[in-house]
Amino acid sequence: MARPPRRLGNLPAEATSFVGRRRELAEVRRKLSEARLVSLVGPGGVGKTRLALRLAGDLGRAFPGGAWLVELAEVRDSALVADAVLAALDLRGQAAATPSAQLLSHLRDKRLLLVVDNCEHLLAPAAGLVADVLRAAPGVRVLATSREPLSVPGEHVVPVPSLDLPRDGVPLARLRQNEAVLLFAARAAAASGAFELTAANQAAVADLCRRLDGLPLAIELAAVRTRVLTAEQILDRLTDRFGLLTGGGRAALPRHQTLRTTIDWSHDLLAAGEQALLRRLCVFAGRFTLEDIESVCAYGDDVPAAYALDLLSSLVDKSLVLKEDVRGLACYRLHEYAGLRLRAAGEHEALGHRYAGYYTTRCWREAATARQRLAEWLDWMDLEIDNLRSVLRGCVTGGDSGRGLSLVYAVGYYWVTRAANEGVRWLEELLGSGGGDPHGRAQGWFMRGFLGVLQSDAAAARPALDEAVTCAREAGLRPVLAQSLSLASIAASMAGDRPASVRLAAEARAATDGLGDDAATLMFLQSRALVGLFDGELDVVRSVAAEGVRLGRATGDLYSLDMMLLNLGAATLIAGELDESEPLLTEALRIAYRIDDRVGQYVLLDALGCHAAGSGLARRAARLLGAAETVRAGAGASLLPYLAPLLARAEELGVAALGASGFAAEYAAGKGLSRDAAVGLALGEPGPAPADAAEESPLGRREAEVARLVAEGLSNKQIGARLFISEHTVDSHVRSILNKLGVNSRAQIAAWMAASKP
Repeated sequence: MARPPRRLGNLPAEATSFVGRRRELAEVRRKLSEARLVSLVGPGGVGKTRLALRLAGDLGRAFPGGAWLVELAEVRDSALVADAVLAALDLRGQAAATPSAQLLSHLRDKRLLLVVDNCEHLLAPAAGLVADVLRAAPGVRVLATSREPLSVPGEHVVPVPSLDLPRDGVPLARLRQNEAVLLFAARAAAASGAFELTAANQAAVADLCRRLDGLPLAIELAAVRTRVLTAEQILDRLTDRFGLLTGGGRAALPRHQTLRTTIDWSHDLLAAGEQALLRRLCVFAGRFTLEDIESVCAYGDDVPAAYALDLLSSLVDKSLVLKEDVRGLACYRLHEYAGLRLRAAGEHEALGHRYAGYYTTRCWREAATARQRLAEWLDWMDLEIDNLRSVLRGCVTGGDSGRGLSLVYAVGYYWVTRAANEGVRWLEELLGSGGGDPHGRAQGWFMRGFLGVLQSDAAAARPALDEAVTCAREAGLRPVLAQSLSLASIAASMAGDRPASVRLAAEARAATDGLGDDAATLMFLQSRALVGLFDGELDVVRSVAAEGVRLGRATGDLYSLDMMLLNLGAATLIAGELDESEPLLTEALRIAYRIDDRVGQYVLLDALGCHAAGSGLARRAARLLGAAETVRAGAGASLLPYLAPLLARAEELGVAALGASGFAAEYAAGKGLSRDAAVGLALGEPGPAPADAAEESPLGRREAEVARLVAEGLSNKQIGARLFISEHTVDSHVRSILNKLGVNSRAQIAAWMAASKP
């Protein structure tokens, strides 16, 4: 049977059943048919996010561009709102343009649904961005959730009330139809495995739902307790707690007080160790792992390291901590409201110091080997970036520029491959404060210059690299000095200042020779190769790039190997040596895809499109060139000048073979390809499974890749080499695959893969 068409978007799968809300679902559907902005507004815990996700899941098929969720709950910095939307749309802030400008350019001709969740703490920047999107992109509709309206022109507000409360004395059959009771019964059955609404407990359940004011979150927190308490016991304990606040009577509390009281009650039922751990977990700004917990939160008699996992498991069982799998790694985050009371109460200052110290130390420790295991390191950074942002924000507000510059430099490859614009903003804030010693400022100015070169922004890169050279000389940082001079030569070439480029290249060579630093040597080789491509010196490019490929392989530096293969492949392609260029370009694309370097991917898709045109494969060429344009726009990257003649020639050949309209149609088809499909086309391989396949398969994306290679008969060592991960990591994935599929041999994995093919 043919696989259903791929549905675009990033909506998460529903972890629990959706209960009720028929009226609200119908009203919002009607509103969205008339308005371009609908805001679901209501108090915390009322279920706005679940309602928005259900609506988006139902309506997404009506939008050719899909439905996309932007989660703002963990964004604490108003300057990062546009970055959060870019990340949700799988775009990269690699351009010198602002993130909002890049976002609006991307959305201008799209027809999609944008779900902007939890706007209340970033109301002004969220409202401003939504207003800009609505003006610039007529095909985009926005569904927002917030505790108060965005107050944007054209906004339609849909209040989200609590669930309908059950009436006294209704028959059991009718009570079963009440939404609040339905929710309690469903969550209690899931939690305890044995709960059932009966004539014996119906009065207690109905009273409990009324006592909790029909708030879904409060009901869910109470329902979890049916593992150890009856509905009557839960009601008695909560009634005692509410009675303290209403003078012993049954007067209704404001909804926010109802929720806060339920959270306090749920917290007070925890054991002392659970309370201590939950309190300490509030220090994390985003997701966290067990290793993070053991390093930051497990200390003292309350939370000994040996019991951290047991305590964490208990908090997960009680729905106060949420577990999710990210690339096969278990990670956690606090329930949105689990820390309300605890954050207000605060934790001793030492915890904040432990948190900042841990991430500073770990980032530097990880950076020491990041080049040799870049793909895995970037996966780790993707998981931890919100915590790093929290530490960096503390450095800015606390005047600790030295620590901040050290951190930004240590994770430099994250900005280079993921978020150049964000890296620039952190550096400009930290460097602009005037703090930090010459050592830290040299590293900071070097990274600012590096990002400027990456963004083809010579005007910003040149003065930054001048500062880096001065500070590096003052601090005696010879590797930073050598790399800064190499980059300065590239920046001068970009600016059209050839004499300065030649002079700086000579200084870079003198600073690099005899240094014995592989990173400095690779940077010098990259500088000579890139400037050679700009100047058309193909023999120079071949020589230095070949040495760069050799050194990149020897050191295991994937980013440099990627760049050097690209340089060597481009030089041979420009020289018309098609057979020699193809394996270089395809190997580079595999690496760029593995480390998710979007700039590298767009250049390589363009280069392989030009190769296809020169090889007489006009349709393939047109599609790859169209796909490259989409990837380039998604990264916000500028077109490299040495590609322009190649692209013009490829288009000329394509039009001659297909006709102008035929070439345009194939180019448009390529623009419509997903990035995964485009890379698969370029490599002559089937692309990764479409997004909807994840719902059909028990395997995650990385596990599916490993399983495919197991089915091809590759050993763990060979799989690790193909995917650029360690053999130990492959072994972990294979064991997980065996467990998930319920099989016990590699042959059975291969058989399962064969049976799963569409």
